[in-house]
Amino acid sequence: MKVSNMQFNFAHIRERSTSGGSIDFAVFEARSTSGSDDANAQVLADLTARARRAGRKIDQSALAFTQNGRLTFYGTPNLVDYLSKRGLPQWTHSLDA
Repeated sequence: MKVSNMQFNFAHIRERSTSGGSIDFAVFEARSTSGSDDANAQVLADLTARARRAGRKIDQSALAFTQNGRLTFYGTPNLVDYLSKRGLPQWTHSLDA
């Protein structure tokens, strides 16, 4: 699934990593997903690449979407685990895709 002609909200955040350095991550708002891991992976890769081309440093990324009425995250496992405990961050940017 190619992402085009849409605007996506995303949070671009820097946090301390467990190793003591910092990590830059992005969480993209996905308004709809097909539910398949392959499609989600393709959308996430596309959005991450677009945000990087726009000048954002991104070490890890994830999609955030509602599935069966429940907030769900898909992406880098460590980031998904972090978001599952902390919740959805505030959107800080938007991206024309």
